[in-house]
Amino acid sequence: MEKLLVLYSSRNGQTRKIIAAMQDEFTGYDVELADLHGPIRKNLSKYDKVLIGASVRYGHFHRDLYTFIHIHSEQLAAADASFFCVCLTARKPEKADPRNNAYISKFLAKSPWRPRTIGVFAGALKYSEYNWWQTRIIQLIMKITGGSTDTSQDLEFTDWDKVRDFARQVARSKYE
Repeated sequence: MEKLLVLYSSRNGQTRKIIAAMQDEFTGYDVELADLHGPIRKNLSKYDKVLIGASVRYGHFHRDLYTFIHIHSEQLAAADASFFCVCLTARKPEKADPRNNAYISKFLAKSPWRPRTIGVFAGALKYSEYNWWQTRIIQLIMKITGGSTDTSQDLEFTDWDKVRDFARQVARSKYE
C-alpha cells in the first residue's frame, strides 16, 4: 500500500475538517497525519506522496509552515508533493483559483518549493470562536472585502465538491 503524509496548519479547525473530507478519496493509501505546529521529524522519502494544507489568518500563513518547507525543501522538491490553502477570500469564485489567489502568489514568492498540485478552498467564518479583539479585526477585514460582519452566526464557505475533486487529483499517480 502506498503511503501518503498529510501535514496541516489549522487555526480554528477548518483546514483539519477539509483534510477529514479528503481522506475518503485516499483509498489505496496508508494516510499519516501530522500537525505542522508540533515537533515533526519526518523523512519525506518514506512517503509516496506528501500533501500540505495551511490556513491563512490575518493575511498570513503560520511561520511553522515556512519553517517546515525551508528545512525540507529538497525532500519536497523530490517528492510527489501538493499544497492547498484555506482562506476566506476564496469565498469569491475568482479568488478560489490558485492562479488568481494573492495568498498563493505570496506563498510561491516566499517558498523555495513548487508543489505539483495547488488548491485553494474557502474557509469558515467562526465568530462564535473568536475573542473580542479577533472578532473586531475580522469584522473590519470582512467589511473591507464585502463579507459578513454579522456576529450572530458562523458561516462556512467551503466547497466540499471542490475539496473532494482536489483530493482525487492528489491521489492520482503523477505518471498517469
